Amino acid sequence: MTNLSFVSNAPFFINHIISYFDNVRWDEVYKATKQTLFMLGFSLPYIIAIGFVMGILLFLTSSKQMLENKVVYVIISFVVNVMRSVPFVILIIVLLPLTKIIAGTSIGVKGAIPPLVIAAAPFFARLVESALREVDHGIVEAAQAMGATKWQIVWRVMLRESRAGLITAITITMVTLVSYTAMAGIVGGGGLGDLAIRYGHHRYRIDMLIVNVVLIVVLVQLMQMFGDRLVRYFSKKQL
Repeated sequence: MTNLSFVSNAPFFINHIISYFDNVRWDEVYKATKQTLFMLGFSLPYIIAIGFVMGILLFLTSSKQMLENKVVYVIISFVVNVMRSVPFVILIIVLLPLTKIIAGTSIGVKGAIPPLVIAAAPFFARLVESALREVDHGIVEAAQAMGATKWQIVWRVMLRESRAGLITAITITMVTLVSYTAMAGIVGGGGLGDLAIRYGHHRYRIDMLIVNVVLIVVLVQLMQMFGDRLVRYFSKKQL
């Protein structure tokens, strides 16, 4: 009897849930979603480029590697560690003057991009370094024995062998970047985070808050699924 009652009342509960979101500003949600995707799409190439170079240098200048240089390694490692240790919310505020010089504004979507790059690039650099350390040293020695140059070893051997790890690093960075874009909303950075704060917190609109959280979760899940699929593909090619 109880089960039949629940089934008969199911449409009522569904309609009640749907009606709860009747006042959601879908135009604002759409705009905020585009802003979040813009921040991700515009900042990610810079993060990958800068973090890639820093990560390779960290690995190559570390102990017992091809370009071992303790001074260079310590300097780059120090910069990376400092930038990673500062909470992103504080970093945004500290970088406001620099952001205004680079982007011409310290607020909005454009104002959020420089802090995103500066915060995420060192994070990605460490992941790149870790991925390169996973490469079998025997493969590198074999390439050296065949007369390959250092440049060829890096680009044709090490990066090729660490493709799965590097894709994982990019995926992790993208997921972290989504949380950074959400936090950028605290200083009016735009995007889903900004919308959640303006409506969900300041105006006590729980419906808007739920919609924004769900969209962020879906975005993260899609990125993770796509990254995992690429990792499986390249892992099979290496076998």
